[in-house]
Amino acid sequence: MLLGFGLLVIGGEFLVRASVALSFKFNISKMVIGLTVVSFATSLPELLVSLNAALNDSPSIAINNVIGSNIANIGLVLGITALIGTIYVDKTFYKINWPAMMVFSFLLYYFLYNDFKLDAVEGAVLFLSLLLFIAYLLKQSDGIETDDSIDTLTMISNFKIVIWLMIGGVALFFGAKWLVDGAVVIAQKIGVSEAVISVSIIAVGTSIPELAASVIAVIRKEKAISLGNLIGSNIFNIGSVLGLTAMIKPIVVEDTEILSRDVVWMLLFAGLLLPLTLFFKRHEIKKIEGFLLVFLYGVFIYTVFF
Repeated sequence: MLLGFGLLVIGGEFLVRASVALSFKFNISKMVIGLTVVSFATSLPELLVSLNAALNDSPSIAINNVIGSNIANIGLVLGITALIGTIYVDKTFYKINWPAMMVFSFLLYYFLYNDFKLDAVEGAVLFLSLLLFIAYLLKQSDGIETDDSIDTLTMISNFKIVIWLMIGGVALFFGAKWLVDGAVVIAQKIGVSEAVISVSIIAVGTSIPELAASVIAVIRKEKAISLGNLIGSNIFNIGSVLGLTAMIKPIVVEDTEILSRDVVWMLLFAGLLLPLTLFFKRHEIKKIEGFLLVFLYGVFIYTVFF
């Protein structure tokens, strides 16, 4: 399982770099790259883990990997990043990103609660909704500033891009397989459900690339971390990861606590973001908010295991 963690981090890093460099070869704008190529590449660990779990009859891992990852992105990744440096909230958070995340989150809850499964039609609805969201974002993207830190990838050779893609693809494939296989065995050994392992350990594992990227960016004092990026990741996880997985194989809810506990926590963290950006210091998420998010994430992990 630990080897799986490591391979997911390595594979995700190589795939993002290769995808961005490849996009530059086709003269795709940085905004389009950020909203599509990078989003898909960073969600591949979750996608492969969920798909692998669903195909190997571990539906609890398939669902809770995404739910736990969405919780970790806000509670852990955003919380730790805010403890290190201030995160500035732009207007698109209030107008587009946060409302869209809430819609996707409640839509997932409705689909699961309705018949305790996510079938192919519901998966298609989630995925098509994601495509419409991306199309809307691209239409609204004119004039938005982009980060110049990825300009260095414009000079990468084709040979190096191919090597990066191969390394990333192989690492993600084996990382997802070993992580799921190891998690199932651990769950059996310590006597907890696969749902518990997937919403905690596996979810943190698939969120490590986002955490590393956010912390490194703050340490290097690059441009302000966009809250929209993490929210976009959560939307992408629901729309693409669960959407595509359900289209390939319907996901059945075997553990009812997924609905009574885990999805409720996901909705709580998502809903909490709005007041956090308004209460203490408007349009900023600083140390006090970061501490609160990390503390609540700790409470969540405690409720999961105990």
